Amino acid sequence: MDTAQPAGGPTVLRRLLGAQLRRLRERQGITREEAGYAIRASGSKMSRLELGRVGFKERDVADLLTLYGVMDERERESLLELAQDANTPGWWHRYGDVLPGWFETYVGLEEAAALIRTYEVQFIPGLLQTEGYARAVISLGNSAAPPEEIEQRVSLRITRQKLLTRGDGPRLWAVVDEAALRRPIGGREVMRGQIERLIEATKLPNVILQVLPFRVGGHTAEAGAFTILRFPESDLPDVVYVEQLTSALYLDRRDDVDAYMEAMERLCVVSAPPDNTAEILSRILQET
Repeated sequence: MDTAQPAGGPTVLRRLLGAQLRRLRERQGITREEAGYAIRASGSKMSRLELGRVGFKERDVADLLTLYGVMDERERESLLELAQDANTPGWWHRYGDVLPGWFETYVGLEEAAALIRTYEVQFIPGLLQTEGYARAVISLGNSAAPPEEIEQRVSLRITRQKLLTRGDGPRLWAVVDEAALRRPIGGREVMRGQIERLIEATKLPNVILQVLPFRVGGHTAEAGAFTILRFPESDLPDVVYVEQLTSALYLDRRDDVDAYMEAMERLCVVSAPPDNTAEILSRILQET
């Protein structure tokens, strides 16, 4: 078994551990109810554990490995270390005062992803925002928050961007609606700085940026922005993230993911080619 640990937080590690334990259980022909009985849990809780929605106790992992006939010391040690790491808070834990639980899950998934594909219609993608633009967007959504809270949120967003320059960081493929590029967020100077930042981003080897121009008219993603995350571990399914005003949806059922993937592929086809992005942005910059 590959013992390499993926980057990312406890959410992703729980998902990976759960998937591996599910495979071991199924290989032995053991039901979730039988496995749950061994660790004093219900079958429904076993389902949540295997989906990575709740944490494992190391003692329970050890008992399950014994039940599943895993006696090889290296394999047991690897999975027990994974359980331990899954209980270790990620770097974003220090932003707990301003980071809602539903978004904390996303940050962990983002950290572990190998490929992030996103469509944005109203704002510039968070991973490509300048500090000034991020402050303006965050202030809009948190108008009653004190200045120190706004700055914490800005710091979190800028810190997230470090993964794009990390040696093992993900590829980012973003489709941005022309509306987001022309909406005057934060004023003229902020928008000019943001467009310049996007032009620089087109030069990054792990970033593909496309513009969906107004001339396209209607398209397959009329429901709004969404993000698809893909992970290097084959045990982890793709996840679709759809943010709402006070919560978010995380979809990993194959039918749901396929529908969003088809919409993303169509968006990429009708958008301007990536090679034209810098020219389009330069033209918008001149008009700003």
